[in-house]
Amino acid sequence: MTTLPDRPSTAVLVIDMQNGVVAEAHARDAVVANIAAVVDKARAADVPVVWVQHSDDELPRDSESWRYVPELVRRDGESVVHKHYGDSFEATDLEAVLAERGVGHLVVTGAQTDACIRSTLHGAFTRGYDATLVSDAHTTEDLTRYGAPAPDLVIAHTNLYWHRQSAPGRRGGTVAAAELTFGPKVSDTL
Repeated sequence: MTTLPDRPSTAVLVIDMQNGVVAEAHARDAVVANIAAVVDKARAADVPVVWVQHSDDELPRDSESWRYVPELVRRDGESVVHKHYGDSFEATDLEAVLAERGVGHLVVTGAQTDACIRSTLHGAFTRGYDATLVSDAHTTEDLTRYGAPAPDLVIAHTNLYWHRQSAPGRRGGTVAAAELTFGPKVSDTL
């Protein structure tokens, strides 16, 4: 249903699953395992996996905190997009990477739910992409000291409002990692 012409393909985004980003993340190990399962399914179905990697003053490029968690390994030939803003599209080559592969539907995983995940979901949606959030494959750290809800509530709320997201010619949705399938019936899992 994407509004992007001639873009029938799907890609998985793995956003910011870096040591320094998820060191204190809610349900870190379970989320990493779910992302690994999603990546395995994508690879088995020849669905592109695109790795998004953030850097800034607190997450310097090439530092240990900047590196992806060791449980998730990018394969040769899988794209990596380097970003400096929450929205993975902003001032990056993500759009070009996706256009080259004819992608109009994104399956989104990663961190942090209340920052880069939400920004990227909305960025994709406003650019014409369909965007499915894997409901148990995104996480955030505890920011209650700043007035935010507890991480499990941030995740639950994001899943709730993204589940029925729609606009003319586009749709969002959520799916659990175990229920995600790729192929002609991917839209049936939304």
